[in-house]
Amino acid sequence: MKVKSFFVLFFLIFSSLSFSSVYKSNVKASYYAEKYHGRKTANGETFNMYAMTCAHKTLPFGTVLRVTNLSNNKAVDVRVNDRGPFVKGREIDLSKGAAQKIGMIKTGTANVRIEIVSGGNAPAAVASAKTAKNPVAATAQKGTSVSEYWDVQVGSFSSQENANKLAQGLLKEGFENVYFQKTSSAVRVVLKKVPDSKLKSTESRLRTAGHADYIVKRNS
Repeated sequence: MKVKSFFVLFFLIFSSLSFSSVYKSNVKASYYAEKYHGRKTANGETFNMYAMTCAHKTLPFGTVLRVTNLSNNKAVDVRVNDRGPFVKGREIDLSKGAAQKIGMIKTGTANVRIEIVSGGNAPAAVASAKTAKNPVAATAQKGTSVSEYWDVQVGSFSSQENANKLAQGLLKEGFENVYFQKTSSAVRVVLKKVPDSKLKSTESRLRTAGHADYIVKRNS
């Protein structure tokens, strides 16, 4: 197999990247229910365990997420209205209703893929959703065509040598546009500008090749 051309570029993290462009895969989701039902959420709403909402530590309130259970491919759209989870290794806390939608009640946690389909700072999408029967679904539908290209971070290392090994391995496996992104503390190995049409197949190839801990960010 012909090895693709390998470009090594060093980038600082772009300050213009906001949380609303972040997309993560193979992260841990949990859920919360009766104990918090009726209490105030971090944004001042009353928590309803049957509503399609979630808690996240950093994403803006109002952000609409599509959460997919990787074990059964069931998905649900939820809106961020609370903060958490505050347990190490967990990325998102779903309401009980949302957890039921993706079949994770019995297990309590699940490895999921998270897509940001509408940011909390997108008033036009939110306003139009208010007139729909299903606001979350309407907002999600508007957000699906926002991005055309994605950057997939496959690994992050403190040493250039380890980053080189991963990059060379990816090239041998047939992946294209392998780049380095250098920060003050790490060297990241990234597949640059993966188009929407190839994102799912790229994810599948990565998982098949044993690269399960990757992060996807919208290319800007």
